[in-house]
Amino acid sequence: MRAPKNRRVFVVDYGAATPLGNTFERTWQRAVRAEAGFRRITRCEVKTRSNVVGEIPDWDPSGLDFVNRKEAYIWDADYVFLTMAVCKEAMERSGLVIDKETGPRTACLIGSALNGTDSFRIAMDNYLHKGPTKVSPYLLPNLCSNLPAGKAGMLLGFTGPIYSPQGACASGNYAIGAAARMIRDGDCDFALAGGVETCLLPEIIQGFANMLATIKIEPKDRAYKDPAQASRPFSIDRKGIVLAEGGGALLLTAEETLKAYGLTPKAEVMGVGWTSDAYHFTLPNPHSLIRTMREAIDDAGLIPSDIEYVNAHGTSTVKGDRTEIECLREVFGPGIEKIPVSSNKSQIGHTLGASAAIEAALSIEAMKNGLILPTVNYIPDPDFSDVDLVPNEIRKHAYEIFLSNSFGFGGTNCCIVFRGV
Repeated sequence: MRAPKNRRVFVVDYGAATPLGNTFERTWQRAVRAEAGFRRITRCEVKTRSNVVGEIPDWDPSGLDFVNRKEAYIWDADYVFLTMAVCKEAMERSGLVIDKETGPRTACLIGSALNGTDSFRIAMDNYLHKGPTKVSPYLLPNLCSNLPAGKAGMLLGFTGPIYSPQGACASGNYAIGAAARMIRDGDCDFALAGGVETCLLPEIIQGFANMLATIKIEPKDRAYKDPAQASRPFSIDRKGIVLAEGGGALLLTAEETLKAYGLTPKAEVMGVGWTSDAYHFTLPNPHSLIRTMREAIDDAGLIPSDIEYVNAHGTSTVKGDRTEIECLREVFGPGIEKIPVSSNKSQIGHTLGASAAIEAALSIEAMKNGLILPTVNYIPDPDFSDVDLVPNEIRKHAYEIFLSNSFGFGGTNCCIVFRGV
């Protein structure tokens, strides 16, 4: 194998669709108003008190300019079109043109926790009620985790490596980290990296509810009358995650290609840390979380005191939030009191495999604008009084380096350090 080029890697731009908006720009407009994008589910009917979710507003794949009636019928796994949409937005925002030179040098890594579950549900319903011959011949392609990236390539014209990093709720960060390594080493010059999730199905919602992961909205809960308050990471009354759909893709490139193609960077990918737990299928292993953060900081050539903001995993679960805070204290020591920490999941919920990519995009945009997005819906927990959780309102704050945390089921962890440029 040839020697790696050791190139610096930069984020050029991004696309996203979240419960705050069906594009990145619409998401950002509501994010800076400290709004939350939750409501009682309209995608389907469920019989559970875990019925407050994050739906992408005005999301209609059949209305996309690249989707005709035949395409809409064939590709019934929504993560396919969602991937195509966020990748297309990232490319258009960046100004990069895919041609005979850039196309073969552009990769696409889009992760997902649940992949084409909705397509399987349709196929099973047809099998049971209409007969085996009514199962779509496109079922298997719809389930292939690499297919959305492949369809994005067909739409946009790139022919570099494509695959789907499967890191559960850390998939987005795994995609960014792996893509950055590929660019660093010279395997490609550009990469679309991120995650997508279209998880709002009755069985998925009920499954999360049955494992006591999602918030159950009781009449006395403050989210009963105001669903926007359902996700409340680190709050004294946090009760579980708010399940959400969404997608995010970041366009990465090497330092030398920025000037060559007239691209303007927004941030540098400085360091990546990734570990596994060997512990429990849902509960985090504190030792692994601490090691992941430390490895990301070390990979960036930094020390903990160089970190100026932490974009927390912050899912709004009792145990998960407490464990993350304890790990942050261990990594940063007494200095944790001076580092702002906030969770975007308070605004967009938990988009599973898409979460890290969306949160990276939001945090980079906030850093570029001298802002920190808040932890909305926060009611102080005395146990976290030593941590600056940026409660409820957006904050003006100049900084250049932040750590983005992401941890997933099965004990998969990935943290990334970004630097503003």
